[in-house]
Amino acid sequence: MSGVAERSLLAGLRWTSLRLRLVVVFGLVALTAAVSASGIAYWLNREAVLTRTQDAALGDFRQEMQNRAATLPLRPTKDDLQNAAVQMASSSPGYSVLLVDERDAGKPIVGNSDLDTFTLDNVPPSLQKAVTEEQKVGADNTYEYHLFWQRTSIRGTPYLVGGTRITGGGPTGYMLKSLDQERQDLNSLAWSLGIATALALIGSALLAQAAATTVLRPVQRLGDAARKLGEGKLDTRLVVSGTDELADLSRTFNRTAGALEKRVADMSAREEASRRFVADMSHELRTPLTALTAVTEVLEDEADGLDPMIAPAVHLVVSETRRLNDLVENLMEVTRFDAGTARLVLDTVDVSDQVTACVDARAWLDAVDLDAERGIMARLDPRRLDVILANLIGNALKHGGSPVRVAVRTEADELVIEVRDHGPGIPEDVLPHVFDRFYKASASRPRSDGSGLGLSIAMENAHIHGGDITASNSPDGDGAVFVLRLPRDAESLTRSGTEGADGTGGDDARCPDEEDDAT
Repeated sequence: MSGVAERSLLAGLRWTSLRLRLVVVFGLVALTAAVSASGIAYWLNREAVLTRTQDAALGDFRQEMQNRAATLPLRPTKDDLQNAAVQMASSSPGYSVLLVDERDAGKPIVGNSDLDTFTLDNVPPSLQKAVTEEQKVGADNTYEYHLFWQRTSIRGTPYLVGGTRITGGGPTGYMLKSLDQERQDLNSLAWSLGIATALALIGSALLAQAAATTVLRPVQRLGDAARKLGEGKLDTRLVVSGTDELADLSRTFNRTAGALEKRVADMSAREEASRRFVADMSHELRTPLTALTAVTEVLEDEADGLDPMIAPAVHLVVSETRRLNDLVENLMEVTRFDAGTARLVLDTVDVSDQVTACVDARAWLDAVDLDAERGIMARLDPRRLDVILANLIGNALKHGGSPVRVAVRTEADELVIEVRDHGPGIPEDVLPHVFDRFYKASASRPRSDGSGLGLSIAMENAHIHGGDITASNSPDGDGAVFVLRLPRDAESLTRSGTEGADGTGGDDARCPDEEDDAT
């Protein structure tokens, strides 16, 4: 599966993805519409079916009561009631009949069409009371008794129970109509509506998927293009088709990408020109600086025999010439890092000897406390390690004061060198900038013995080894702590292209003894 297809699949599976939200919204709308339509259809059909069955059964029961029950003798026997109930049930559309009368006061007699199915216990007491209650006859009511009905459930089966009484002391009749067939028909209708709802939900999901694909495919292409643009592929463009809003968005993206590409190209060209200018300037200054250095060395040797009024000027010229020479060398070193031409020249060295040699060469032995055991071997660039140590220790001596403690240890495959002074420490607002180029911690001393490049060059030399330098204040508040971490074997860096093919791709720049002004 390609990367684009995989990202598209993952985007479709995320709960927060637009595709999923479209599918959910379409599904909810379809579900709401389908459930509402199905509910209304079910309710209307239910009422229609029940009303039709109910009206047919109650109408026939009323007619039978008038034709048969009303013709019974004034005091019918049980057999009379039984025969009448059977005749009424046999001619009815599927209901049972129960007739109740009194031969003597308080002695009711009952006749029914089906003793096992329909008894007086099956008639709700509320319905019995309503049926036997005599109504007041008036202008709005011409009958003493009315036909009442009620839907009930007997042993889990729905029934329609109706009843009325013959005017003039006739019997009371009840009918029992099973609604089980209607329930089955309504259940079948409910299943049909449920299936229709499910199909509508599936159809809406498919429709949402199709709509999401149509809408999101250009959005995904736009996202992939923006991702490539963020990765530095500034020539990325979208194929524009159509005239809708997404096409306008694609055109806007293409215009933005073109403008960004042009802007980055212009900035790169200016940066390259600036870097080339600094490199050319540094190279051009080396020749006259070499001559000036030679002259100043002669002047320095003769300074003691010069006029006391002239000697200070000679010492100033000598110091400033050396400072300028250091600055030019540092600028050339920086341009090598910026141009990517700095290379490692590796050698297997004893780190303790390297630290001792660095300190001894600069006459710092009295001001530096060494904690470095012999026998810690590392494969690195000795010259660049010397540059790092000279800058870190010199910076500590200049801004922190002696004694400066240098400790060497190993952690797994790493070489760790810690440089700690006993000065006032580094202000918290300065810590993030100590490795910035030309950074001065105090604006009140913009001109100092250092150029502000020393720690920056130390960091670059650590990076080219695959290491790093961190700056912090001592936990006990006594001075600043710089920690250098380097791999004990930088051979892999040269194999991956950092070193030249002959293994000697390093430059011959002088080791700068530049102390930074960051602390």
